[in-house]
Amino acid sequence: MDAREPPNWPNRQCSDIPKAPGSQLGHNAWEQGRSGVQPSPDTSFDQVILVDEHDRAIGIMPKLEAHHQGRRHRAISIFVRDSHGRLLLHQRAAGKYHSAGLWTNTCCSHPRPGEDSADAAARRLVEEMGIVTPLTPLFSMRYRARVPERLIEHEIVHVFGGIFDGVPKRDAIEVADWCWKAPADIVREINERPPAYTIWFRRILRQFETEIARFVSR
Repeated sequence: MDAREPPNWPNRQCSDIPKAPGSQLGHNAWEQGRSGVQPSPDTSFDQVILVDEHDRAIGIMPKLEAHHQGRRHRAISIFVRDSHGRLLLHQRAAGKYHSAGLWTNTCCSHPRPGEDSADAAARRLVEEMGIVTPLTPLFSMRYRARVPERLIEHEIVHVFGGIFDGVPKRDAIEVADWCWKAPADIVREINERPPAYTIWFRRILRQFETEIARFVSR
């Protein structure tokens, strides 16, 4: 074991991390220096798939332009749990184009034109968190909300779930930090300080409480 590795690393709890959004932990420097961790491709100029109200593709548009205009597009969101029923959360990196420094579910992104949502979910989970695990569809959510940086999220989100008991290998460009947390503790924390969490994560937990509970208890 590397001398810099914290004890019980895979079981690290969210209670071990600072409360302030955007904070950095000392172990991050260790994690960034691990061999075999490759940064994910730059997605700043990715195109997103514009869709109608029935999730039928109607065109493509640069990601940032779609968020400036509030155009409806397809998105993916991933929830990973461990064998103890805890959810893997991540803190968005300081350089993200919106909601930087906020905590949210394991991975969030968009399929590229011509890419299946399930394939995109598997791809981004590897790129952002270094996790390879089977994913299954959980549910879909229609969602429109204003987010920081004067952007609008208007998405049909396909939500996937997977099980993982290893150590994430985050891409520091995308992910500032990560931790495991029990669903009940997440809900309590969100009620105590909602601004520390992304709006879509809060909305998913509120609207799909039954589906998340079923996924965690499988």
